[in-house]
Amino acid sequence: MSKLLSVTMHHAQRTFTKVPELTVYFWITKVLTTGMGEVFSDFLVHSLNPAIAVALAGICLVASLVLQFSVRRYVAWIYWLAVVMVSIFGTMAADVLHVGFGIPYLVSTTFFVIVLAIIFVTWYAIEKTLSIHSIYTHQREAFYWATVLGTFALGTAAGDMTATTMHLGYFSSGILFGILMAIPALAYWLFGLNEIFAFWFAYIMTRPLGASFADWISVSHSRGGLGLGDGPVSLGLTIIILVFVGYLSVTLRDVKDKHATP
Repeated sequence: MSKLLSVTMHHAQRTFTKVPELTVYFWITKVLTTGMGEVFSDFLVHSLNPAIAVALAGICLVASLVLQFSVRRYVAWIYWLAVVMVSIFGTMAADVLHVGFGIPYLVSTTFFVIVLAIIFVTWYAIEKTLSIHSIYTHQREAFYWATVLGTFALGTAAGDMTATTMHLGYFSSGILFGILMAIPALAYWLFGLNEIFAFWFAYIMTRPLGASFADWISVSHSRGGLGLGDGPVSLGLTIIILVFVGYLSVTLRDVKDKHATP
C-alpha cells in the first residue's frame, strides 16, 4: 500500500511540475529571452519616462506571475511570458542601481550575488532541495521565481560590468559568458559535477550571454556594436521567441507527461 501511495505521489508531482524539461529548446529560448529583455528594457526607458517604464514593467511582471501561479502545471506560453517579464524587470532593477543611484557595476554585481545566495540558502533550509524538478508546490514555485529574478538582475549587472567597467566590449563579453556557461555543462557530463549546481551556474550565465550579444547587435558603432537599434532587435527577438514557444506549445517537446491536464 505504501509503495502504491509513493508511486501515486511521485506521478502527481511529475504531472504538475510547473517548469519545462531541460531540453535544448529550453536553453535556446532562455538565451533569447535574456537578450530580448535587455534590449526591450532599454527601448522602454528611452521611449517612456523611466519611472513609468519601471512601473509598467512591474505591473506586467506581477500579472504574468499571477497567471503562472494560477495554472496547475507547466504551460509553455504562460511560463515563458513570465520569464520574459522577469527578464525585462530584472534588467531595469539592475540598471536603476547604476543609472539611478550611481552605484558601480562591481558593487551592484556583488550585491546581487549576496541576494541570490540568501535566496538559495533560505530555499534549501526550508525545502531541503534546490532542484527545479521538484517545483510542484506554490512555496517552491515562489522560491524558484525569486531565484530567477535574482539571476536576471545579477546577470545584467555582471554583463554590463565586463562590457564597460572591464572594457571588454559587448561581443567579447558574450564570448566570455558563453565559455563560462559551457564549463559546468562539460564538467557535469565528463566529471559528474553536481546536477543542481551545474544547472543554476549555467542558468545564471545565460543572462549576460544573451544580453551581451543583444546589446552588441543593437548599440551604436561608437559603443562597439552593430547599431541596429533597441526597437528592431527587440521586435526580431520577440518574433523568434514566439516561434519557439508556439512550436513547444504544439509539439510539447519540453513536457515530460504529455497527457497531463491543466
